[in-house]
Amino acid sequence: MSSGNISFVKDFFIVGFPGLQPEYYGAVAALLLFAYVCILVGNGTFIALFTLEKCLHKPMYYIILNLVVSDLLFSTTTLPKIIARYWFQAGSISFTGCFIQMYCVHYFGSVSSVILAIMAYDRYVAICNPLRYPNIVTNLNIFCLCLAAWVLTHACPLMMAIRAYPLPYCAGNTIIHCYCDHISITSLACTNRALYGVPAFAFAMVVLLSPLAFIVFSYCAIIVAVLRISSTQGRLKSFSTCSPQLIIIALYFLPRLFNYLSGNIGIKFSTDLRLVIIMMYSLLPPMINPLIYCLRTEEVKKLLSRQFQKKHIGIPLRSI
Repeated sequence: MSSGNISFVKDFFIVGFPGLQPEYYGAVAALLLFAYVCILVGNGTFIALFTLEKCLHKPMYYIILNLVVSDLLFSTTTLPKIIARYWFQAGSISFTGCFIQMYCVHYFGSVSSVILAIMAYDRYVAICNPLRYPNIVTNLNIFCLCLAAWVLTHACPLMMAIRAYPLPYCAGNTIIHCYCDHISITSLACTNRALYGVPAFAFAMVVLLSPLAFIVFSYCAIIVAVLRISSTQGRLKSFSTCSPQLIIIALYFLPRLFNYLSGNIGIKFSTDLRLVIIMMYSLLPPMINPLIYCLRTEEVKKLLSRQFQKKHIGIPLRSI
């Protein structure tokens, strides 16, 4: 492709890790495939369990369901193409397909960010206002909050994609990333990228910092409320209900925040290391969410045990 002729830019090529040697392509593809299978199995199991067991139709599990769906969609949007790039040397993606992937990456990432804030709100009410929890955190209220998360976060990623799509792309067609995102695409445009990069950075900060600020406020209030509990056992129990989410929040927000801010505060590190950080915060939360939110919950563990007994023994579930 001639980089000087804009009309020839009909597709992009996803490079992945630029420093990775070809002899390691198979190993990286197998590792990414393993991560994707874990995400499908773990999150798919929760969706199946939620569908089969009506006793899980509670506010907390509705929130988890939305996070699980968002994780699945994000992973399915990003992982198959990079796996194909390393396994079959099929890194090419159509011009329009790259922008669709860019939109989905930013959209599902934004949804997950807001869902985590809704989880913090659920824990805040449960610990700080336990008597009012059944009246405040109802299925209807959680449905409305989650619906708002899916609807309201749609606008900015769509606007970013619409603004970037018609730009003149003449700086090559190689995406130095594991998937198409706004920065990697607009960096190939032969125009003043500040006009597009600055609004995109501002959007990223709003999406990250607004939910994070609410989460920090919620957990500060939770900590104050827990410290007022006279019983040591009560304090430990309250902290144990919050610790799983704090792990996910740390994995989700902190690396993203570091990645976005590092380039603006003069921190330099290699492209490969930056991509490793990006893939870690993209893959680890979807992989461990089912373990943290589900397997630590006694109710879910009992239901899983019942389902396995039904499969292996053949006894109808209602009779167990």
